[in-house]
Amino acid sequence: LGVKEFSQVVAQHNRLRSRVMPSAANMQKMEWDEQLAKEQASLCNQDASILHTQSFGHIGWNMHLSADGAASFSIIVDAWFEEGKYFLYYSGRATCRHYTQLVWATSSHVGCAIQQCLIFACAYYPGGNWETNGRPVTPYKTSSMSGCFRLWDHVGGLCEIPKNPCRMSCGQHGRLNLTSCKCKCGLGFTGRFCQVRCSMQCFHGRFEEEECSCVCDVGYGGAECTEKVQLPFHSCYLTIDGTCFMVSSEADSYYGAKTRCQKQGLRGTLAEIHSQKVQDILVFYLSELEASNEVTNTDFETRNFWIGLTYKPPRDSFRWDTGELLRFSSFAFGQPDNQGFGNCVELQALSTFNWNDQRCKTRNRYICQHDPEQIARWEEAR
Repeated sequence: LGVKEFSQVVAQHNRLRSRVMPSAANMQKMEWDEQLAKEQASLCNQDASILHTQSFGHIGWNMHLSADGAASFSIIVDAWFEEGKYFLYYSGRATCRHYTQLVWATSSHVGCAIQQCLIFACAYYPGGNWETNGRPVTPYKTSSMSGCFRLWDHVGGLCEIPKNPCRMSCGQHGRLNLTSCKCKCGLGFTGRFCQVRCSMQCFHGRFEEEECSCVCDVGYGGAECTEKVQLPFHSCYLTIDGTCFMVSSEADSYYGAKTRCQKQGLRGTLAEIHSQKVQDILVFYLSELEASNEVTNTDFETRNFWIGLTYKPPRDSFRWDTGELLRFSSFAFGQPDNQGFGNCVELQALSTFNWNDQRCKTRNRYICQHDPEQIARWEEAR
């Protein structure tokens, strides 16, 4: 496709995405991705589902094979959208995967091409059409208020990132990095504003200065790793690519939640989200949980959920509790914003479960994670 054609493709996608019924609260505005368009050169000789799972990871595909090549790309994209008349949103049944991929809310990049074998194809990133527990994940959120990330524009029914400068101060114990809008703390201090002095003793584990907390040895838990942990009775609420996720029924502070996850199993952790796929499925699950399970317990300060991500001032970055770097993020726009000296990260219900930095002592529900290796060890121990 030439410059004129790909501009028309993007405009058509955004026009159709803004017209979904019921209307979407979190539909992102799409932009053209030339690399996605180039990656389709081998489509004539391969099955798109194989490309999706083996070559491109979380990229979604829509394809149309024309017998004579007469159909224009505009007619084809309209036909994909017309499949939506068969899509039953509230029943959770999806009978039209061209449509659901075209209107997948978190897909923000598109690249299309016409191949010599008379295939017109569009690739979308991040991809969609996920399923969990045998049910399709709905492609977008509906709400009476905007589900766009905080401070995003929501003009014409689509979410778009505006230009917005950062405003913050790091106090007397740190300095502000104007490029990243984060504080670089001096030795012995932590927190988003470098306001926390850090020290602790760990009896059966090691001290992580960046987190001001203990990482306990296998078989131990508690704030100072003094409590013996028992083998759990294993029950996964949700399994994604072999990883078990368990949603708590009680609330706790961030570090209390982290300790409780350790108690649930052999080195269980607060949940880590490394892809849009995992984010989309968790959002779908938590949205259903929120709709069917009204929280009346006054011990719950919010409807939000802790995940295993905190800000590490010495390294001037957010990192997972396991020490892994942040390769994927889903922060609501304007977040992290240091609200209340927030140093820990939650899935925020009012932002359609996108991420928000929060005070670590806030009492939230939380999500524990157990990897396939841990599950195998449980089975062996039984």
